[in-house]
Amino acid sequence: MTNDRRVMIDRRKLLKIGGGLGVALAAPTILTRTAWANEQLTVADPGGPYSPGYRKAFYDPFEKATGIKVINVARDAEPTAQFRAMVETKSYSWDVCTLTLSARDILEKRDLLEPINLTDADAPGLMPDALTPVWLGIDVYSTIMAYRTDKFDAAKAPTTWADFWNVEKFPGRRALRKNPIDTLEQALLADGVPLDKLYPLDVERAYASLEKIKPHVDVWWTGGAQSSQLIQSGEVDMIALWNARAQAVIDGGAPVKIVWNQGLFSIEGWGIPKGSPRAEIARQFVKFCADPKQQALFTEFLAYGPTNLKAYESIPAQRAETLPTSDANLKLMTIAREDWWSANRSDMAERFNAWILE
Repeated sequence: MTNDRRVMIDRRKLLKIGGGLGVALAAPTILTRTAWANEQLTVADPGGPYSPGYRKAFYDPFEKATGIKVINVARDAEPTAQFRAMVETKSYSWDVCTLTLSARDILEKRDLLEPINLTDADAPGLMPDALTPVWLGIDVYSTIMAYRTDKFDAAKAPTTWADFWNVEKFPGRRALRKNPIDTLEQALLADGVPLDKLYPLDVERAYASLEKIKPHVDVWWTGGAQSSQLIQSGEVDMIALWNARAQAVIDGGAPVKIVWNQGLFSIEGWGIPKGSPRAEIARQFVKFCADPKQQALFTEFLAYGPTNLKAYESIPAQRAETLPTSDANLKLMTIAREDWWSANRSDMAERFNAWILE
């Protein structure tokens, strides 16, 4: 199939699969399913629980509907270098890749992403910040506080970052991430900055707040697995960590509770490397992933929230309570502004690393 050949899925077959492929009907031309039979799409995802979750929600249903075989591979934690190398050498090892907001911003500034040709009208229900001309956000994760319920009962448990900083009223072992990202925001929230007034970050005020809690932080964690182990084992009584890590501990039976209040969420989603010979097929796949019924399926495997909020019409209420984008949780949080971090990341990392050693 030539690079510029315009393709689309047969309408009757799309409708048989359900709402998930209704989005794909927005593409400009029509070709029958048999034309896709020898096509293949390679998708890069983070691996781990993402792979089975995405396979059930996106890969297998798309393959069934189109005849396009979907192969998934695990990407690097920060795939921007791979992305750039593929585009510059025109040697494409994959056709679609999940990108965080920061990775998306880097690649977009360097003009390394294909347009996805998707509008808000094509995918009603998408939350704010989930769609740009070159990227579709599909899942939401959050940095939250969690505490041990065998240490604090519900009536006397911490519910804000000011509580986390209050070592007299809430005694116990504490852990924070050894990274300025999220940690600076938490310090400002603890110092009374309103959630909707965080950015641009008042860095001096953040460090003044961090100085107050620094002597009382028992562990500065550096990885997700470590954060889970700290709260699961009871080595610490309260911790800042990613919601899916906390949920996995809860699902494993540990006496832990998530505090969504003043959480910081972010979004990751699909980007297509510029110049990909399978860009049109990749666009059809990305559009398919915007469908709420398809997004609802990955929540069975991942404690991340769908970006299409209509997905909650298909998610059991008990599961919805554990997800960042459920209405009850989302309204308590704000998005971490990657535009601020993109402009300040290097300076903030240098300062934080020096501060932590003082």
